[in-house]
Amino acid sequence: MSRPRFQYRPPNFGASPLADAPDARFTPAPADGVLPDGFFSTTNLPTFVKLPGAWRRPRLPRMDCVIVQAGAEDLVVTEPRRVRRGDKVAVGAAEDGSEGIFVHVEGFLGGTHSPNEFRFMAAEVSRERPVDYSVLAQLLGEEKARAGTILWVIGPALVHSRAREDMIWFIENGYVSTLFGGNAVAVHDLEAAIFGTTLGMSSSGESVEGGHGLHMRAINAIRRAGSIEKAVRQGIATSGIMHALVTRGVPYVLAGSIRDDGPLPDVIPDTLAAQDAMRSHTATATFAVFVATALHAIAVGNMLPAFVDAGVTEDIRPLTTICVDQTEFVVTKLRDRGTHQAYGVVTNAQDFMHVLRFYVERWQQATPAPTPARSSR
Repeated sequence: MSRPRFQYRPPNFGASPLADAPDARFTPAPADGVLPDGFFSTTNLPTFVKLPGAWRRPRLPRMDCVIVQAGAEDLVVTEPRRVRRGDKVAVGAAEDGSEGIFVHVEGFLGGTHSPNEFRFMAAEVSRERPVDYSVLAQLLGEEKARAGTILWVIGPALVHSRAREDMIWFIENGYVSTLFGGNAVAVHDLEAAIFGTTLGMSSSGESVEGGHGLHMRAINAIRRAGSIEKAVRQGIATSGIMHALVTRGVPYVLAGSIRDDGPLPDVIPDTLAAQDAMRSHTATATFAVFVATALHAIAVGNMLPAFVDAGVTEDIRPLTTICVDQTEFVVTKLRDRGTHQAYGVVTNAQDFMHVLRFYVERWQQATPAPTPARSSR
C-alpha cells in the first residue's frame, strides 16, 4: 500500500478574512543593500501577497529574505544584499493576511493543528528512534521517477567512512541531480582515486608511509591539470565520486572555508559567490539529502523552501529533506532553524548509505518500469 501523501490545501481567498484583506504595501529601498523600516521577513512556507485584483505567490521562495515587486504582477524573494535603491520592498509584520501578506502555515495540515505545532513531516529526533528506510527509499525512487531535481549535500566523513562506493552508485543510477560539498569532500575522494587512501589511510584503515601528505599531493595533481574535470578527462582520476559526477554530467558546487588546504581549483573561496552558485540549484531542487555535514546542511536548509513550487498553487507539495548525522544536534538545529519538513536520521554516514542503497535497490526491483507510450501511427 502506498504511503499517505501530504496533500496541500490552498487558502480560501474568497472567504473572510482573506477576501477582505487590503493590498500589500511596498516601500522603496533607501539605498543599495538597505531595507526600508518595517520590511517583511520571509519564511520558507507557502506565502501569498495581495496585489490589486489577486493574491500572488512570490518566485524563488526561501527564508530570511524580503519580497520585491519586480513588475505589476511579478514578486520575487530576494536576499537583502541584492536589493537596490528604489526597489519596491513589501512591508508589514503580520502573516495572517491582515496587511496583505499571508503565510500559509497549515497548508499541509488541513487545519488540524495550530501554527505553534506546525511540523508536517517531522518526527522526534533520537538515535533510539527507528528509521523506516523503506519509506525513504520509496520517496527517493518516486522523486527520480517524476524527473525531480535531487540535491545531495555531503561531508568528508561520507568519503572516508567507506560510503564512497554507495555515493557513486546513487550518482550512476540517476539519484543525484546536483551535489554540494566543501573542499575536503573532493580532496579526500580524489586522494582515494589517485593514491587509494583517504587521510593517508588505506581502505582497511591502516596508515601508510608518508600518508599525511597524500591529500596535498592529490591537490597538486588536480591543480596541475587545471580542474577536476580536466583531471578526469586526462585519466588522472579514474574513479570516485568526482569522477562519476564529471562523467555523468552532474553539476556540483564546492564551497570553500578558511581551513581549506589548497584549495582545489574548482572550490569557490568567496562565501557569497558560493552562496549564489548554490542558490541557482536550490531554487529548482525538489528533494534534498544531507549527509554528515553540519554547516553545509544548515546553510543549504536555510536556502530551501519547505515546499516544491510548481507554479500552480494546487500542485504545491512538501520538499522532502533527509538529514543524516551521528548526533541529534545537527538534525535538531536544522529543524529549529526552520526546515520543519526534514526527516532526521541519527546514524553514521556508512550505515545510512549502505542501508538506503539496499532499500532503493529493493524498491527498484519491486516497481515496474514505466511502459513506453504507444505510437499513434
